[in-house]
Amino acid sequence: MENKQVGWLILGISAVMIIVVLIFNMALKKIVDSACTEGPTCIMYDTIKTQTWISLSIVGIIVIIGLVIMFQKPREKIVVKTIKEKKKPLNLDGLDSDERKVVDILMENNNAIFQAELMEKLGTGKVKITRLLDKLEAKQIIERKRRGMNNIVVLRD
Repeated sequence: MENKQVGWLILGISAVMIIVVLIFNMALKKIVDSACTEGPTCIMYDTIKTQTWISLSIVGIIVIIGLVIMFQKPREKIVVKTIKEKKKPLNLDGLDSDERKVVDILMENNNAIFQAELMEKLGTGKVKITRLLDKLEAKQIIERKRRGMNNIVVLRD
C-alpha cells in the first residue's frame, strides 16, 4: 500500500477508537452514578477523567502518526539495469580444418545443430566427432546440451 492509503487507514482506526473510548466512558459514568453514594466528590469520577485523558492522548498520538505517514513522501523506486556484455567475435585462429568446418556448419544452421546431423554433414564417425567437439568445448567455442537421446551442439555467444 502507498503511504496515503496507510495514513487514511490509521486515521479511520483512530476514529473508531475515539468512539469506543467515549462510549466506554459514558457507560462508566452511568455505573459510577448508580454505585457511588458520595455524589460529585466521589474518587471514581477523578479516575474516569484520568482514564479518559490517557486513552484520548494515546489515540491523539496514533492520529499524529497517521498524518505523518499520510503526508510523507513516498520512497523512490530503485531501478537496476543490467548491462549485457558485448559479444566477442569468434577467434578461429587456433583451429584446424575439421574444427573450422564444424564452426562453419554451425554458423550456416543458426548456431545450433544436432550431433548426429553434424556427423552426417562431416562424414565422420561417432568417436571422431565426439573428440572434435570435446576440443571445441575445451576452447569454449561450442557447448553441448542433452536433448533426449541426442546432443545439440550450440555455438557460444
